[in-house]
Amino acid sequence: MSPRYLRTSDVARAVGVHPNTVRLYESWGLLPPIPRAPNGYRMYTQNHVDQMRLARLAMRITWLGGTIRKQALSVVYSGVAGDLDASLAQAMALQDLIRAEIAYAHAAVDVLERWAQGRDPLSELNAPMTIGQVAQYMSVTPDMLRGWERNGLLVVPRDPVNRYRQYGPAEVDRLRVIRALRKAGYSVMAILRMMLAFDRGQRGDLRVVLDTPRPDEDARYATDRWISALAEVESASQAIIDHLYAMMSDPR
Repeated sequence: MSPRYLRTSDVARAVGVHPNTVRLYESWGLLPPIPRAPNGYRMYTQNHVDQMRLARLAMRITWLGGTIRKQALSVVYSGVAGDLDASLAQAMALQDLIRAEIAYAHAAVDVLERWAQGRDPLSELNAPMTIGQVAQYMSVTPDMLRGWERNGLLVVPRDPVNRYRQYGPAEVDRLRVIRALRKAGYSVMAILRMMLAFDRGQRGDLRVVLDTPRPDEDARYATDRWISALAEVESASQAIIDHLYAMMSDPR
């Protein structure tokens, strides 16, 4: 039996996107080659629909960038090449990368919670530090420290004579938390939200505050609710694996 060919609009309708999105994915190389009818019309098959769904799931992950983006795209490209075994193996490796990112994010929150409860002081600091000394101590740049201060994440006292910044134990402890959260992917907005709650006296549920934008907050990025965003990405990775198993079990 000859395969039943589909139109661009059929594929778009099946996946829930605009036909232009299907053409865009084709131009990006995210779909297998599409034969043309004598009249020039594209002739899609169910395989293209399945691959389009796979690409759409991967696009829910690629915004993370870096190694995770490359890994998500490799899943799709293996599918384009028709190597579903390789695609599945890469999808499982992708899920491992995402779970490592989640573990890193939760480890940073553990640093926050120990600090908030006063269980992790920086006892070895005996004298105030300059901005250059703190930058070197924490392996960051002075500009990063100034930026965190400018964004309201901390207030640094000044020497009353020369007006130089003086970082004491409290400021350095706070910076350790900020650095850990930033390195783990949390946005400045999320950290500011949490620090404002801390400065108002809140010590419990800071993990929730960090992940929950206020109603009046201009939360525009996934990193403003990082733990939830990572959970959604992990769910997308599982959906990719489930979809690949379904593709591999289809007798077509």
